[in-house]
Amino acid sequence: MATNLVNLERVEKAYGVRKLLAGVSLGVAAGERIGLVGSNGAGKTTLLAMLAGVEPADAGRVTQARGLRVGVLSQSDDLDQASTVTDVVLRNRPEHTLLADRKVRDVLAGLLSDIPGDRIVGGLSGGERRRVALARLLADEHDLLLLDEPTNHLDIEVTDWLARHLVGRAEALVAVTHDRWFLDAICTTTWELEAGEVAAYDGGYAAYVLARAERERAAGVSENKRQNLLRKELAWLRRGAPARTSKPKFRLDAAAALIEGEPPPRDSLGLAKFVSTRLGKTVIDLADVDVRRGTRELLSRVTWQLGPGDRIGMVGINGAGKTTLLRLLAGEAEPDHGTVKWGRTVQLSHLRQELGGLDPDTIVVDAAEEVRRVIKLAPENIRPGAVGRRPVPTSGPEVTAISLLERFGFRGDRLRTRVGDLSGGERRRLELLCLLLTEPNVLLLDEPTNDLDIDTLRVIEDFLDIWPGSLVVVTHDRYFLERVCDSVWALLGDGQLALLPGGVDEYLQRRRDSGASVDGSARGQTSLVESSGPAAAGDAPGGQQSNATELRAARKELARLERQLSRLGTREEELHAALAEHASDYERLMGLDAELRDVRAEKEQVENRWLELAELVE
Repeated sequence: MATNLVNLERVEKAYGVRKLLAGVSLGVAAGERIGLVGSNGAGKTTLLAMLAGVEPADAGRVTQARGLRVGVLSQSDDLDQASTVTDVVLRNRPEHTLLADRKVRDVLAGLLSDIPGDRIVGGLSGGERRRVALARLLADEHDLLLLDEPTNHLDIEVTDWLARHLVGRAEALVAVTHDRWFLDAICTTTWELEAGEVAAYDGGYAAYVLARAERERAAGVSENKRQNLLRKELAWLRRGAPARTSKPKFRLDAAAALIEGEPPPRDSLGLAKFVSTRLGKTVIDLADVDVRRGTRELLSRVTWQLGPGDRIGMVGINGAGKTTLLRLLAGEAEPDHGTVKWGRTVQLSHLRQELGGLDPDTIVVDAAEEVRRVIKLAPENIRPGAVGRRPVPTSGPEVTAISLLERFGFRGDRLRTRVGDLSGGERRRLELLCLLLTEPNVLLLDEPTNDLDIDTLRVIEDFLDIWPGSLVVVTHDRYFLERVCDSVWALLGDGQLALLPGGVDEYLQRRRDSGASVDGSARGQTSLVESSGPAAAGDAPGGQQSNATELRAARKELARLERQLSRLGTREEELHAALAEHASDYERLMGLDAELRDVRAEKEQVENRWLELAELVE
């Protein structure tokens, strides 16, 4: 068994009257990769600080292994504004010595290939600063990494690289993040912090959703709304959403009883028919559109249509013009050439990245009710699984503003709170809710998931499933994009809009094939990574061939293990049936029970081997 690096024993922590940790005992073992989830304000950042040894416990004990090297990435970096990128990352160590390390070269190539080493930190963008902070951390040697929202400000490409890099490192890590795709990609264990207690689940986010749903069923939880959300999400995960690969199929199969007959998250065809009656055939049409910003051509002779009921995710390199495109669709910007045409019945709402659309002195409930007290949702007969049963009506059930506020997490005292006193995530939530209260039939969302916790994201996704309209989403949150959108389009930096039938995976593959850097610039700029010289280009061509052979062998063994698990599962069911049949035959029961224990032990060994190989081919 791996040695624990950090232990918490019956730890308690409170701020004022709010108890964040109530007698928590847990440990982080060497090599373990843990995702920490929980609602905003639950105490996740405080728990990280206690693991790092910088936050004392009110009661209980926190112990670290002797000589433990801990690396911490906080939400707000502490980079020296006047220093260069090279000085920050290398920390005045000899450059040639550090760059001789293959792992360091990988970090610099993955994070800083487009950032010149002589750039001053104070002039970097938020995303560039985050990458520099990550590079500084990952260029060092640690036993334990503690990461607080590591994917903040990172685009899909950098997040993909970071996940693959962390999986290949030897350090243990604990990561607080609302990025569910990232959790699934890196974690071997998931901790859920709720009401001062920590529950541990094997696996990443998908396995956590399954285990949580099973736990609630076993406990007979009566929170129907919460159970329905989990069951719906589990059904979506099991239907083969992108990035759900290498999850234990035997565990997902065990959840079949929970989601038997569960329809898809939304009925896209039924919603499209309903939206057509409200919008007509024309929603927004771009015809031969050019958009330039200085010397850059963001759109070049683009002709594109947003149709009724379309749910489109928009991805692209930084600076390609995604936000500009949303402003163009919203009528907030003019094309340099070409035309933008809106349907006569279009009622459009645009959620921008920046906050500030609400009066800070307004009370939350008043801010919502000033927009509208009651709205109508999509009709019940076009909810998932009900297409074609009855003619599509023209209206659905009514929902009050207060009911929506409660659904979006504003309960009790939070309903009477000033907007100016809300956290960034709460303001984001409220702005989106107020947009929905205007009953738009076209919704443009620019980074809607910023500062939102996972439970809130689930609620928003569930609401958008039954929202009848056309949707365009720009987001770096890969899970959210894949969850709420039916198609993905990309701005690849050539001025064109490209449909990606293969979704985000196709986008990432195209970017790799193009040999471009993380922000779309051609590689080869004067940057810190260039100092590594020819040796950085590849340490062993034969090693790649060897790795490919190992991966093929691992996939072959995975297939064999899955067949073995299926046989063992069948035998386990047969033994349970035999035990029930021979309940009065003591000797027979003894023999069956012994065989059942053997089958379970063998199954556990096979499952463990499956998980090891799954991480290798991930």
